[in-house]
Amino acid sequence: MADIATIGSSGKVVIKNIGLLLSGDIDQPILQADTIVVDNGLITAVGREKDCDLEGAQTVIDARQTCVCPGLIDSHVHPVFGDWTPRQNQIGWIDSTMNGGVTTMVSAGEVHLPGRPKDIVGLKALAITAQRAFDNFRPGGVKVIAGAPIIEKGMTEQDFKELAEAGVSLLGEVGLGSVKAGYEAKEMVAWARKYGIQSTIHTGGPSIPGSGMIDKDVVLEADADVIGHINGGHTSLPEAHVCELCEKSSRAIEIVHNGNERVAIAAAKAALELKCPHRVILGTDGPAGSGVQPLGMLRMVALLSSLANIPAELVFCFATGNTARIRNLNCGLIEVGRAADFVFMDRAQHTAGKTLLESVQLGDIPGVGMVMIDGIVRCGRSRNTPPAEEIPVVLSGH
Repeated sequence: MADIATIGSSGKVVIKNIGLLLSGDIDQPILQADTIVVDNGLITAVGREKDCDLEGAQTVIDARQTCVCPGLIDSHVHPVFGDWTPRQNQIGWIDSTMNGGVTTMVSAGEVHLPGRPKDIVGLKALAITAQRAFDNFRPGGVKVIAGAPIIEKGMTEQDFKELAEAGVSLLGEVGLGSVKAGYEAKEMVAWARKYGIQSTIHTGGPSIPGSGMIDKDVVLEADADVIGHINGGHTSLPEAHVCELCEKSSRAIEIVHNGNERVAIAAAKAALELKCPHRVILGTDGPAGSGVQPLGMLRMVALLSSLANIPAELVFCFATGNTARIRNLNCGLIEVGRAADFVFMDRAQHTAGKTLLESVQLGDIPGVGMVMIDGIVRCGRSRNTPPAEEIPVVLSGH
């Protein structure tokens, strides 16, 4: 058996004896397969062991009948530099979150930087720096898609063109800067979209000094690509207004940990009633005043599954494939050609649930037994989740 800490292969990896394979695809959340083959960090085959080419594997992992799921994608984080957050003065929060099954994070703005520049030259420089820095440095192996400028009054179409040409692909939360009116935001969101930059709008009451109330009418008029923390971050719009946004907008419905939990449940139920569950994505909105939540994504899955009474396998899709498709990421789905980002899970020891899915449906988070990013094992048994009943075993590797 190989030492987990030394397993890292750019070659062929075989994962076999999978008990439950969650696809991340909300149209087919469970796959009838027990084997995944990976080569150079990408999935090359998914199926039954007898039908897969296992020859030449440099690493073989016995999943021991546990669940394999796409790595979780946190759609809403606020990183600053490296694996440190000045918001709570914590070091190692990204690596800790990886121990909660998260393999990719999407920035909603590097807003907590002390002295964050608000002039146009400065905000563009910060966005480009953040994009470059996290492209070059991956704490715990986690892919942090960063460089999300907070738009300010006075920006022109040329600014968005320059940002896009420099590699920036996101806008930070619209409404956290001086642009708060719907008509102003709509123009800038359209410029961003023209140059391939995806936008997210703050929804609800103010969260940090300088931010403001963004109501349903502003959200609808701005027409950003993602309705950021539709359940508030922290303070939510009235439940009826949130349900109206789900109905009147066709954009992504983002539900976060650091928001109103009652409204989170209402938003998820509304999406199902409107027959658009593919629009629902999950995030934590951390680090924030509420702190850092290494298990925030798993907690959101358990919350929505148990209290909104949504099958757990569907809620895992909210946290994986839905986000990958909406955010245009090459991960989040178990299919050939996608990044080999996986979280191995089993029901937590002594949960009342007889299976992993049943335990989550009852409100318990699962135990994480291993996390793999780009075909490389980044952690074994999680230091943060409750212990899993079973954990994968590495049969060979280097």
